[in-house]
Amino acid sequence: MLLAYIDESGNTGAVANGGTVTYTLGCVLINSGDWAASFDEAVAFRRRIKDRFGILMRSELKANFLLRNSGTIRDLGLAPAARHVIYRAHMRVLGDMKAKAFAVVIDKRDQDLHDAGCFELAWITLLQRLERASNATSEPVMIIHDEGENDHVRRLVRRARRHMTAGSFYGTGSLKVPAKMLVDDPVPRRSDHSYLIQFADLVAYAGFRVLIPPSAGVARVCPSNMWLELGGAMRRETNALSGGPAPGVVIRKR
Repeated sequence: MLLAYIDESGNTGAVANGGTVTYTLGCVLINSGDWAASFDEAVAFRRRIKDRFGILMRSELKANFLLRNSGTIRDLGLAPAARHVIYRAHMRVLGDMKAKAFAVVIDKRDQDLHDAGCFELAWITLLQRLERASNATSEPVMIIHDEGENDHVRRLVRRARRHMTAGSFYGTGSLKVPAKMLVDDPVPRRSDHSYLIQFADLVAYAGFRVLIPPSAGVARVCPSNMWLELGGAMRRETNALSGGPAPGVVIRKR
């Protein structure tokens, strides 16, 4: 079974009303057979981060905290260079955890995508990619996502199991591809209780920065090429045919 850990970056609000220009879902995929070893590696990794930077094992680490020196790490006063090292280390260790990562970035600017339409486009696109991943390996998928839009996510997953379409790579039109390999309802988790959800948050933000270059200050922590630090953990198959700005980053505008 594939375990898909998912978190978001940005919001679904209309750009004209102050919403972010993109809404992104980051996904970390781990085979259930590798989960115990992957989790042990994540714990060992966090222990190394604690020993070097003083960040407690129980402290939640998210992109926004590293970018702004806020949240659980605020009192440590870590310099941008240190926070860059921490972010980069999270990207690099996913390969050691035998994980694969991809991101779905919804560019809201041209089509005025917002609210439910934006949210559903992001999740349907992600579910399409998970359906292809499960069919490629004949493995079912369980979704574990950050708490928040629990009811909306559950409805979308249930609908996808019965009826989901995807654009054909060849010719025009669409194909009916119900996501029959999705196991049960998605499982919401508090991100501060899950290292793997926190990894998905960092993956989402790095995927967003592939499309939207950061300011000079943000680039000191997360430059636009942070995504490439994933190395072999990038799930290149996710956009191998459709293309995109980087392997594993899917861009949707409508």
